[in-house]
Amino acid sequence: MENNNENKGFQYTYSAREQEELRRIRAKYTGKPENKMERLRRLDARVTQKAQAISLVFGVIGALVLGLGMSLVMSDLALMLGLPDSMAMLCGVLIGLFGGVLVSLAYPVYQWVTKRERKRIAPEVIRLADELLK
Repeated sequence: MENNNENKGFQYTYSAREQEELRRIRAKYTGKPENKMERLRRLDARVTQKAQAISLVFGVIGALVLGLGMSLVMSDLALMLGLPDSMAMLCGVLIGLFGGVLVSLAYPVYQWVTKRERKRIAPEVIRLADELLK
């Protein structure tokens, strides 16, 4: 007597819901195909984001240092630190000027970082743009 089940393999069909879940799980491990336009946008945005972060740090630190200098000049902070009035005024003005310089450097630093980062990623951006234009 022949056994017809030996020639047939095990088959199981998944429901539509299970197939969708299988596709989602599979997509996590296979990754998505690269979208060149999206990559180009991300590269362009990364340049300005990095420059903004660095210049923001300069501006915030400068503003805090400027405020410290103003506090030394205008409040009793110098007395609490044990500085004489004339020394507190001089230190406060110098610290405030240094803070003002840091604040005023925030925008030039932004421009410098932006220019440097654009130069660094220019070959990749040009390559992607050329591929998209063809």
